[in-house]
Amino acid sequence: MANESMVPLLPCASIDEIGDFAAALGFEVTYRQTRPNPYLALRREGIDLHYFGIEGFRPEDSYGSCLVVVDDTEPLYDAWAAGLRAAHGRLPLSGFPRITRPRRRANADGLSGFSLVDPSGNWIRVVRRAAESPAGDAVDAAEATGSVSDVAAGGVAAAELGAALEGESRLLRAVSNAVVQADSRGDVGQAAKILDGALRREEALAEAGASARDRVEAQAYRAELAVRLDDAGTARRMLDEVDRCVAAARGQHLTQDLTTILTQLEDVREWLAAQG
Repeated sequence: MANESMVPLLPCASIDEIGDFAAALGFEVTYRQTRPNPYLALRREGIDLHYFGIEGFRPEDSYGSCLVVVDDTEPLYDAWAAGLRAAHGRLPLSGFPRITRPRRRANADGLSGFSLVDPSGNWIRVVRRAAESPAGDAVDAAEATGSVSDVAAGGVAAAELGAALEGESRLLRAVSNAVVQADSRGDVGQAAKILDGALRREEALAEAGASARDRVEAQAYRAELAVRLDDAGTARRMLDEVDRCVAAARGQHLTQDLTTILTQLEDVREWLAAQG
């Protein structure tokens, strides 16, 4: 059969709140009703999202989730981040709504992904399209569940799963594990514990440890996790550590990806400024 399509139906407390949120992301309303039951249909290019209203629904109680599979995560992230900044005055990294950044996922064969959490707590998970193979479906499933073992169960060999991490420092492997916990599973506390332990080990190793570039990436991600945990003290401490690392490397060439990381930290600085 041809021309089939499937549309996720997600719960929400208010279709009006969702409508305003979606408009900032470039969605258009294709259908709306308030009686007998609140219902809202949205579309943005090839993405369809439908919402049904539940009185008293709390975002903390939501298990709603869906996958958006794209060829490249960056353009969609940039568009949605710009819309969120325009609507909220800064990029929302915590609370409802919020967004994570595109990062390689160890549970998605090293492919990039990010998550948008809507005002009702539903996770809209954007993942880069995997290679056309039976394993590709397993990669998508692993991202949706936050599980590495799901990929292995789908037939992806352990060596293939770890290929994206091959040659990386122990610290960056810890970052990859933390990304799975926080950005796929939503367990920010566990991700913070992983990075805290890894950073303590690097401090003990001193010059024998990871490069300044790798430390900056880990510290920057830990600062972002601190924002999600409403931990201003740790966020400030991590920014100070980043500044020290960059100062120590002064005169050295900064790679493009590191420059991007430093630019993204401005969102953390804005959050801290708003805390007073």
